[in-house]
Amino acid sequence: MRRHDFSGPDDLRAMQALASRLWSPTSRFHPGQLAWSRYHRPVDPDALDEGEAIALWTDGAEVVGFGWAEAPDWLELQVDPARPDVAAEVLDWFEEVSDAETQSALVMEGDAAEHALAAAGFAPQPDEPFFTHHCLDLVDLPPVPTIPGYRLRHVEQHEAAARAAVHAASWSDVGPSKVDERAYEHVMAAWPYRLDLDWVAVDANGQMVASALVWLDPAHGAGLVEPVGCVPEHRGRGLAGAVTMAALHRLAEVGAVVAQISPRGDDGYPAPQRLYRSMGFRPRARTVTWSRSLD
Repeated sequence: MRRHDFSGPDDLRAMQALASRLWSPTSRFHPGQLAWSRYHRPVDPDALDEGEAIALWTDGAEVVGFGWAEAPDWLELQVDPARPDVAAEVLDWFEEVSDAETQSALVMEGDAAEHALAAAGFAPQPDEPFFTHHCLDLVDLPPVPTIPGYRLRHVEQHEAAARAAVHAASWSDVGPSKVDERAYEHVMAAWPYRLDLDWVAVDANGQMVASALVWLDPAHGAGLVEPVGCVPEHRGRGLAGAVTMAALHRLAEVGAVVAQISPRGDDGYPAPQRLYRSMGFRPRARTVTWSRSLD
C-alpha cells in the first residue's frame, strides 16, 4: 500500500472510482458529490487551494481510501470497509497537514472509520449540524408539476455563465457563492456530468430562476441530486420541486433506478428535507461530526 498527494483530475477520477465501488444508500460519497465539491468554485484543475490538502491510498492499482482536508480544521474521508487500517493512516496524515488546534471529520454514522477516529482522540458530536441521505425509487414517479408562467428544460453547453448565475442567486441569502462561469465550465467538463440531467426553470423572459443538477453513476443506476436552488423572488411557487422532478424523470428515462439527495437533517435548516420528503424521498442514513482538540 502507498500514499500519494493529489495531482489533478486523474486523482479525482480515482477517488470517484472508489466512491462508485463502495456506493450504497448509506455510504458517504456518490461520485457526483466529489465532482461538485471539487469544481463548485474557481480552481486550477491541477492544484489545490491554500490550506487544502488531498491524499490517496492505493493497494496495487486500486484506491482503498482518501482524505480531503478541505480546510486545516475539516476533514472528509472515505475508506474501503475491507481496509479499516487505512483510516488510521488518513488521520495521521491529517494531523501532519493541519495546523488547527481543533480538528473535525465528517463520516456516516456507523462508518468503518469510527474506531480509528475514537482511537485518535476524536469524539462524536451528535448535536452538530448533520446531513441525511434520502433515497427515492424511480419507479412510478409522480408527474412533473406545471407552473404557469414558467418552462422547464435542460441546460445547453453554451450556458455556463447563466447556469452559474442562477445558482449564485439561489444561494445569495446564505452567503456569497463561489460558483461563477469558470467554475461551472469545470463542473460541466467533469465526469459524470450530463447536460440532459442539469435542469432549470425559466420565466416568461427566458431567465433562469431555479435549477436542479443530477449526477448519474451508471454502475449502480444511482443518481445524486446536488444541488437544487431557486432565486428568492421566485420562491413559494413550487419551482424547486418541479425542476427537481423534471430532472428525476429524465434520470429514469436514461436507465437509473434510484435517486439520492442529502439535505441538512437537523432542526437548524428544516425546509429542504420537508420538500424532498413531500416528493417521496425517505431518510436512510446520517452523517456525524467527530472532533478532537490538539492544544
